[in-house]
Amino acid sequence: MTTSMANERRDQLEQYLQTVTADPDVLRSDVSIEFLRLVQLRTFNILTQKVSLDVFLPDGRSMKVDILTSDTAERVLEVVSHRLGLCRELIGYFGLFLLQFYKNGKLSVVKKLADFELPYVSLQSSEVENCKAGLRKWYLDPALDSMLMDCRAAVDLLFMQAVQDIKKEWAKPTPAQREELEALQKEENQTKFLELSRDVQHYGCMQLDPCTCDSPEPGCGVVLSVGNNAISCCITLPDNQTQEVLFQMSRVKCWQVTFLGTLLDMDGPQRTLNQNLELRFQYSEDSRWQWFVIYTKQAFLLSSCLKKMISEKKVKLAAENPEMQIEVPEQGKSKRHQIQQSQQKNYSSFLLRKSKIKRADDDCVFGTIKEEDL
Repeated sequence: MTTSMANERRDQLEQYLQTVTADPDVLRSDVSIEFLRLVQLRTFNILTQKVSLDVFLPDGRSMKVDILTSDTAERVLEVVSHRLGLCRELIGYFGLFLLQFYKNGKLSVVKKLADFELPYVSLQSSEVENCKAGLRKWYLDPALDSMLMDCRAAVDLLFMQAVQDIKKEWAKPTPAQREELEALQKEENQTKFLELSRDVQHYGCMQLDPCTCDSPEPGCGVVLSVGNNAISCCITLPDNQTQEVLFQMSRVKCWQVTFLGTLLDMDGPQRTLNQNLELRFQYSEDSRWQWFVIYTKQAFLLSSCLKKMISEKKVKLAAENPEMQIEVPEQGKSKRHQIQQSQQKNYSSFLLRKSKIKRADDDCVFGTIKEEDL
């Protein structure tokens, strides 16, 4: 192959793998999981052997578990859940994440590990400094807390995360709420603490690191909190004033992740420079479809959160309308449903190189997509 032919084939294979792993049937296939497991091991020349892995709990404490280097995130989560005494049917409400710890005590969620990812390999291959594996709840609708209240271990985990999120100012209680929460924390009344926390701004949301966006002007700073069926943006304007913008998921039509890195063409393997990512989503405002662009290294985490909110909304609609059944990939192999109808059309995609994308001014890459394809 010529260099251009190899590059084109590499792009096509990357797009194929990005697409095929989004198919819930593929992720339920033992053959596919085994293929993805071997790819990770062989790519980084890691042999299957016993190792100890530190998994950090929401309160910052770590738990050491004995695993194999070839164990998937799904398997490691089962081991950790068993050690904690978490009810087996509640495991799907939690997930393993890659977390970055800073010297000043701050924490950043790098990404949610997919079930087929190998935590040991992900940590060994990560270029992020002080990257650790951590356990956090994996749902973005605070009302779902009620589903876990009968399990002591689950309540402990929710309480740990709520306390830490308030301490990190990811959740923002009013002075009155903070005073009442502190009193409940001293009383060790976890259930009441969590009930009150649901009324706190941004409780249960995933907060991203400060990044930039293109609105109202390119280069504006923004802090995003994603959850409760919305994307909350605190935008810093050029005059240092702040503007709060809330995008309801019901107004979001689609989104895409684009890799903005620059690639050097060489005879050997390519080297990637400036690994920047953007996520753009299309939303409805004043009966017009517009794009909102976010430049963030956590674009894939943000995309996972958007997918999660849509799946949770569909589950809620199905519960309200028994005649409507849906499929929710994140719930695992045991919970399968089929969708008959949905009022919200959604589409997400991954685009590789900005330099290879030709966008129309009005509707960008979605101009040739038919309505039935969405």
